[in-house]
Parts: sequence; C-alpha cells; structure tokens
Amino acid sequence: MASGYFLDGGMIPRSETRRIDERGEIRSSSTSSTAVLEFRGRKHVVRLVNVSGSGAMVIFPHQPNIGERLSLQLLDRGLVSSQVRWVKDGRIGLSFACPPQ
Repeated sequence: MASGYFLDGGMIPRSETRRIDERGEIRSSSTSSTAVLEFRGRKHVVRLVNVSGSGAMVIFPHQPNIGERLSLQLLDRGLVSSQVRWVKDGRIGLSFACPPQ
C-alpha cells in the first residue's frame, strides 16, 4: 500500500516530538557563518547553522529533494560533496560524502 508521501523535500509527519538529542557527534559552529551551496547549476550563499565531521545544517529558502547531491563550499574547510537528508522550515540537513579537511 502506498503511503502518499514523496521524497520531494517535504517532511514525513511525526506522531511525537523528539525528547532527546539523538546525534552521534558534536555539532560546532564554523569559523565562518556562511558557505556557498551549488543547487541545480546555480551558486547560493547560505547561512551555516552548524557543522560536524559528517554534515551540516544550513538555512536555504529553496526545496531540494531528499537524496539530492549538492556541493558545499565551506569557506574554512573547502569544497565537499553532500547529500540532502532532510528539509524543514527553510533549513536543510546535509551529510558529507567525505569529511571535510
């Protein structure tokens, strides 16, 4: 039976809110508060919310698809290939293909 939900960037609703932080690693602020995200052939300056060794959260007004691959230029760490993991309320969660140097 199909659920009616799609991987188009929309979130699948939760029945409960999260009560604990389930993150596997520490998030930290970047030395820069901005990065450059390449999205569908165009470059966008985005605001970094946080960065870890395996991903980042950025403020981004567009709706990428979950699973979409994007390049992120972290001004203090270099260019990293990433994949969209979630999209919600003008923010996106990205996981890095390889940890940035």
